[in-house]
Amino acid sequence: MFEPLYTAAEMRAAEERYAGYPDSIPELMERAGTAVAREAMLAFPAARRFACVCGGGSNGGDGRVAARVLREAGLEADDTTDVDGYDVVVDALFGTGFSGEPRPEAASLIGRINDVDAAVVSVDLPSGVDASTGEVVGAAVDADLTVTFHAPKLGLVVAPGRFHVGRVVVADIGLDVVPTEHSRATTDVLRSVPLRRDGDTKYTSGAVLVVGGQPGMTGAAALTARAAFRADAGYVALAVPDESLPVVETLLLEAVKTGWRDDSAVEAIAGLAERAGALAIGPGLGRGEARRVLVRELLERLELPAVVDADALFELEPVERDAPTVLTPHAGELARLLGTDSSWVDAHRLTAARKAAERFDAVVLLKGPDTIVAAPEGGVVVSDWGPPALATAGTGDVLTGIVAAFLAKGLEPAVAAAAGAVAHGRAAELAPRRAGLVASDLLDAIPLALEA
Repeated sequence: MFEPLYTAAEMRAAEERYAGYPDSIPELMERAGTAVAREAMLAFPAARRFACVCGGGSNGGDGRVAARVLREAGLEADDTTDVDGYDVVVDALFGTGFSGEPRPEAASLIGRINDVDAAVVSVDLPSGVDASTGEVVGAAVDADLTVTFHAPKLGLVVAPGRFHVGRVVVADIGLDVVPTEHSRATTDVLRSVPLRRDGDTKYTSGAVLVVGGQPGMTGAAALTARAAFRADAGYVALAVPDESLPVVETLLLEAVKTGWRDDSAVEAIAGLAERAGALAIGPGLGRGEARRVLVRELLERLELPAVVDADALFELEPVERDAPTVLTPHAGELARLLGTDSSWVDAHRLTAARKAAERFDAVVLLKGPDTIVAAPEGGVVVSDWGPPALATAGTGDVLTGIVAAFLAKGLEPAVAAAAGAVAHGRAAELAPRRAGLVASDLLDAIPLALEA
């Protein structure tokens, strides 16, 4: 279900386990540099002139081996900092040990690499990207191709680092697998979702209660309810303010609907919750003191696994509850939960997700170009299945419904969140359109994602 994502320390541990280390370093460099040269020639078969920009460490050594192998293949390959006039630039400046901000001279060289009219191949990861976090503090190379060794690094799949890598090729250099703290979700995680089978009823196959949908935002709650059904839930109930009830009656056929007033909402919703296996609260709920209190009281009272999204995250404070809880913020929502700004979250996605998971004692699913699932203890799971087409209103409501359905089916919260992110991304890939995709386009594609 999950593939390893290596940090710099974990890669170093894998190298140190190799027979004969450290005397074996030249052998590993030979394999790495040869792989870079091979992949560069395959990717750019018309290229004849290669500039290899090599730093002083092992990454630079890999680059020098690549230059030699390219020359042996009859091509021109120079170990140089003058990158003008070449067909391909091989970026071997910094390796996995890099963190922080490049010094001015290195930053200037990175700028020249990015400005040159040539393809760029990065060795292991683009220089300037932190291998362990994906953070980019200063200048970073924009690669067309990254040839990474042994296994993907965490920084290659987490933004902002992932925006610099281009296409990634993993080259085997003969290292053994070592335990990693973090992992990448694959489509195999969807096999953990128990789909309806003989003997199931509409309740045993997953019953979801959705709370939200104030006037003007009924579509959000309706999307969540429909997504829960399409994620194979057998029963969905939708609780909305009284004035929204006529609207949702026309939007949804299969869901049970009920209305509530602020002064009696908890009792009305708790009655519906008796048959539910999971709660999804927040899509289109609205804000204000009454809604904030409602969210808190429902989370404290209902012993149901809960997905907390959208308006339910606004001014949310930690709540003590025994049932599993999944928070699904985007960067702006997470910034408010942590008392910071969205630009800080965007720059430190791993740290932000983990801080929130610890503070709220909940699984945090941080939405974005990569989806990060962080539990209060342990490493993160990254899902990078979502295409850019998902950046449109309402897709988060769909994700909430999918995760709620998986929780209702009994999946552990971190697995439900990771599986939900993969199903969501796969549905976007399988939807009939990319340009102009809207959230409702995902609904019919969710079953296709689960059957893939």
